[in-house]
Amino acid sequence: MSVKLNRGCGACCIAPSISSPIPGMPNGKPSGVRCIQLNESNLCKIFGQPDRPAVCSAFDSEDFICAGGPEKALEILLDLEDATR
Repeated sequence: MSVKLNRGCGACCIAPSISSPIPGMPNGKPSGVRCIQLNESNLCKIFGQPDRPAVCSAFDSEDFICAGGPEKALEILLDLEDATR
C-alpha cells in the first residue's frame, strides 16, 4: 500500500514544544504555537541551515502521520506531545 506524504503539512512545526532558540523565537516555542520560521506554504524557511534547532533537524516524520492531511497530523503530534510531557 502506498502512502501519500503531504509536503507542506507543517504539523511538526506547530505541535511540539521546542525549548532551544529558533531565529525570531529566542526562547523557543510552546506546544501548539506556529513556528515563526514556518512559511505560508507550511515549509520551514531555515530547513538545512545551521541555525535550525537540533530537535527539528533530528525529527523524522513517518509517512502515515502526514498522510491524513495537516489537521490529522496536528492531532497525532499534539497527542504525542501530551503523552510525552
